Amino acid sequence: MGAELLAAVAAEVAGCTLCPLHRGRTLTVPGEGNPVSDVLLVGEGPGAREDATGRPFVGPAGQLLDELLGSVGWAREHVFIANVVKCRPPGNRDPEPDEISACRPYLDRQIALIEPKIIVALGRSAATTLLEADASIASLRGRVHRYRGVPLVVTYHPAYLLRNLPDKAKAWEDLLFARQTLRAAAVTDVPPRAGSLPL
Repeated sequence: MGAELLAAVAAEVAGCTLCPLHRGRTLTVPGEGNPVSDVLLVGEGPGAREDATGRPFVGPAGQLLDELLGSVGWAREHVFIANVVKCRPPGNRDPEPDEISACRPYLDRQIALIEPKIIVALGRSAATTLLEADASIASLRGRVHRYRGVPLVVTYHPAYLLRNLPDKAKAWEDLLFARQTLRAAAVTDVPPRAGSLPL
């Protein structure tokens, strides 16, 4: 049922014209992954390869993300990956506030349908959007935040890491912290849902 409802959100996204980003898109990028995952990754917006394929994180940044996930024992097919905006901003610039506002209901519905046990915000745009706080990644890392009651951990966007490889170790630490937070929540929570990723 969750997968069908997520597909319905994706269909709405495909026909969306609520902000100017729709004029320059090739394909919308609603998100993909396990519809019952305990882990939701939220990035900023699609890049050129994502715009061409309709899939999130498929370029070099996506390859790095897959590597980081694997380093903590997670696989891409076990998580769900979405973005704050579902169409590519021109030149890969940061999304504008009105673009984020137009797309926000889609992300909110995805979160409500997936019911993740933890959210990992990839980059400053995703973090500040979800937390509604203007702060640096450095000041937000290493702590458990909350998004509507769901634990949220902040780390660097993989595209940033490609330009700043020394910070890759910090992102690995952040994902380990996210996994530890998920495990801690599982101790007092209900058993994992069928199909959710292993702890």
